[in-house]
Amino acid sequence: MKKTLWIVFWLVFLTACNKTDKKLPDNDADWTIFRGDSGLSAYADVELPDQPTLYWTFKSNSRTASSPVIYRQTAYWSDKRGHIYGIDNQGIAVFNYDFATAIDASPMISDSILFIGRIDGWMSALSLSRQDTLWNFETLGQISASPNTGIFQGKEVVVFGSYDNFLYCVDKYSGKEINRFESGYYINGSVAVQNNYFVLGGCDAWLRVFNGEDGAASDSLQLDTYIPASPAIDGKEGYIADHSGNVYAFSLENGKISHPRKILTASDNSGAVVSVPALSATCIYILSDDRHLYAIRRADGKILWKYLQKGDSGESSPLVCRDKIISCTRNGIVSILDAHDGSLLWEYDTGEPITASPAAIKGRFYILTNKGSLFCFGS
Repeated sequence: MKKTLWIVFWLVFLTACNKTDKKLPDNDADWTIFRGDSGLSAYADVELPDQPTLYWTFKSNSRTASSPVIYRQTAYWSDKRGHIYGIDNQGIAVFNYDFATAIDASPMISDSILFIGRIDGWMSALSLSRQDTLWNFETLGQISASPNTGIFQGKEVVVFGSYDNFLYCVDKYSGKEINRFESGYYINGSVAVQNNYFVLGGCDAWLRVFNGEDGAASDSLQLDTYIPASPAIDGKEGYIADHSGNVYAFSLENGKISHPRKILTASDNSGAVVSVPALSATCIYILSDDRHLYAIRRADGKILWKYLQKGDSGESSPLVCRDKIISCTRNGIVSILDAHDGSLLWEYDTGEPITASPAAIKGRFYILTNKGSLFCFGS
């Protein structure tokens, strides 16, 4: 009887300890996809130090348009000539693979497989353990953005867009095409996935939603001008920007777009927006080519603050780490801001251009420059 009571006690205790109101990543030492999660929300539940220390720098001396991803304490990215680099947590190169073709996209890693889109129109799956290509899938246009994963009619798929105007779903393990969806023009950004719905913006100015269960187009919304970047989704709320500088919020439930609204309206003084929004529970943070980082309250669209950066924003996108924001500029400055009031807490000049988005895991964060230098910071 006493033994039974002890077993019940420990089961109740462990259940209470493991209970959480928020679904956290499976491993806080991983950042395996561009923007961190399938909704592309760019939220990392990690604590940044007040005064970060540079742990190390790895210089590949090879130009890149990629953002880094982190898998099992190793950072991976692609360069423009088609090399895949893997650098461990000591700054030592432990992986190198050459596709021998131009690559601009960021990789995604799932189940020890690295997926990468190429300028020549192929999506490739690379085994990290075997250091060999598992499969290649051909499209008829360049692939510029990171893929995502989802479920299509019960199968695990890799989801990505191409400049041939199609969104593709291919089997994750075999590379066989499961389905494709036609859009009106080039697909330049990544696809966000929410509850088995695929959400993407196109260069024809349409925001589209496709259903992963029946393969049908679920809904669409026309914006003011073309959409160069990706949407960001958290729960039932989504956010996206068009090139002219408008930022939109919308609700998404059962694949239907509702309550679309502008939360930042372009003006004659506005810059273009090619940044992907970063989301906290209460705010959206986004960079504009007017050199400002904007903090906008999700509940009512009010601009809470804006921070004038010491350089052009370029194509980099901000990252939320609990109560702090990491933001980068095209001229190489990395800033950490207070998420509540926008005050500058720390900055570092890498001396090299940055258009990549930061990546953060427990204990450290990573910045990749256009010249292929990876900076690792920690406490």
